[in-house]
Amino acid sequence: MGCGGQKRIEGDLMEKKIVILGAGPTGLGAGYRLKELGYTNFHMYDRNPYIGGLATSFTDEAVFTWDIGGHVMFSHYEYYDKCFEAMMGDEYQENMRECWVRMFDRWVPYPFQNNIRFLPPEVCYECMAGLIEAQTKRDHKKAKNFGEFIDAVFGDGIGKHFMRPYNFKVWAHEPEMMNKEWIGERVAVLDINRALKNVILGNDDFGWGPNNMFKYPLRGGTGEFYKRMGEHLSDHITLNAEVEYIDSQHKQIYFADGSIVKYDILITTLPLDLLCSSVLNGAVPKNIKVAAGRLQHSSGYMVGIGLKQPCPSTKSWMYFPEDNCPFYRVTYLSNYSKYMTPDPDTHYSLLCETSASEFKPENGDTIVEDTIQGLINCGMLKEEDRQDIVSTWVYYADYSYPTPSVERDEILAEVIPWLEERDIYSRGRFGMWKYEVANTDHSLMQGVELVNRLLLDEPETTIGIKYESTEDGRKAAAHERSVKAGSGDPKKEAERLLLAASKQVGDKPDEPHTSEEELGVTQTTAKEHGKAKLL
Repeated sequence: MGCGGQKRIEGDLMEKKIVILGAGPTGLGAGYRLKELGYTNFHMYDRNPYIGGLATSFTDEAVFTWDIGGHVMFSHYEYYDKCFEAMMGDEYQENMRECWVRMFDRWVPYPFQNNIRFLPPEVCYECMAGLIEAQTKRDHKKAKNFGEFIDAVFGDGIGKHFMRPYNFKVWAHEPEMMNKEWIGERVAVLDINRALKNVILGNDDFGWGPNNMFKYPLRGGTGEFYKRMGEHLSDHITLNAEVEYIDSQHKQIYFADGSIVKYDILITTLPLDLLCSSVLNGAVPKNIKVAAGRLQHSSGYMVGIGLKQPCPSTKSWMYFPEDNCPFYRVTYLSNYSKYMTPDPDTHYSLLCETSASEFKPENGDTIVEDTIQGLINCGMLKEEDRQDIVSTWVYYADYSYPTPSVERDEILAEVIPWLEERDIYSRGRFGMWKYEVANTDHSLMQGVELVNRLLLDEPETTIGIKYESTEDGRKAAAHERSVKAGSGDPKKEAERLLLAASKQVGDKPDEPHTSEEELGVTQTTAKEHGKAKLL
């Protein structure tokens, strides 16, 4: 059965050949919707031998399953939920998140700004004093970038101890290099009354955000969902297909194996900067190449540590702003499903994420040892636990996070319309470069909504951009910030801002050791196995 209605495409429109580059969530979303509408004249290509892109999962030789970063399935869309149910049936687990921040040798419940009382007294005072000053004397609307936004909303104390160091570890770019428009529900914004009340009354304040509950496949990791979508579209997918270049004038794609494919409409999820600088062969004017070349991103090392020990914690994931470890986030991946390790009673797994860029270089040759030592430094492991490590896994993502730089929207306003005038539609995490709508559900829906726009003339609500001409003849991106992305207004939405510091590629924080770590509880409900229903 379908996920989005009974409309079907027939007639002349079906004659147009649609080619999709990339079999990650966006490409799969587009393909799924095309098939649902009865559109058969399309094909998808991916350079990898597997489906899913950055949402893929891998099982290593020691039978530990790993995701490429922290992915949890909480959705903003009914359509996405229906797709998940259609593919997975009852073969998933529903978890309640339990998130923490590790700093000052203690666990602070997330979101940090609502739980300042857990900090040392002098730090608590510094954070509250800075917050009060910011909320009463500063105007966040005057902020020109994310760094100034942090100072104006959170104040010097929270900025110093958490927001600035954590965001640098996540983004591998200084906050002043980033715009403030991306924030929305990514960052849990501070409510001064709530924060003050929690400090004075000693209130615990857990569980903010739309990912309070999340779904996770019982077997195969996050990638199992997308693998099944790929199987459903298997007649329309070719893997191991490396694109050498695209001739946009003649609408032909040249692959590394010598094959040539014609298209009428091209949907691409390739990184936008690479598409314009090297993939589009000789057809890109200098101003477009220069603009796309200014887009910034970070790379990432995903390091999995598998241990032959019973899991010591109920935590979901944890955030690490301090410099005694390379990673910014660690996930107890084995808490997501009992099938993530060889034996849930005797093994557990930690997934550690470290960002890298020219501004924050990391050594790939030593990243595993650096990660293990960091876990020891943070109190998550003891030195003697090294002997119980039975698996280490590393994945390097050259393109991990699309940086929402200060100039990003200006770049998109110039590049995206130029491509679309040539029937090239760039979407997805790095195709559209909009991190604020780059969760896996957002990414899948970018593909779905693009198909709806092309075939049904419906608006693309997720990407939330409207291109307008300015008085000097330029095209500027006006943000029609979709409800999916959030508004980013801290004073009117006083419960948002910090989750942003955390949602890169996924989210997660935490772990156990002292009694204060057990202040939160993770509840899991495993549903019975069942058969998935397909279209």
